[in-house]
Amino acid sequence: MAADHVGEGIRVTCVTPGTADTPWVARLLDAAPDAEAERAAPEARQPMGRLVSATEVAAAIAYLASPLAGAVTGIALPVDGGMYGLRLRSPGSPR
Repeated sequence: MAADHVGEGIRVTCVTPGTADTPWVARLLDAAPDAEAERAAPEARQPMGRLVSATEVAAAIAYLASPLAGAVTGIALPVDGGMYGLRLRSPGSPR
């Protein structure tokens, strides 16, 4: 779409959020028999060690919709705490 509409001055972008700490996700985690362990599992998988916040996702959307991103088109911006771009080794794994 970005290639199809760039000549018309239309920018096409998207945000690809990871697991965000939202009320909906919190309700799912809290409903588990061991809510603390259930919350710790997705946080442990995150390279940053925490879920992203809805505010962080909203800030990325606001940026892409703003004049500050006037030269940005044809991209997908991951807001996922590094899940997409980082490949971290597990502690104790061979190098």
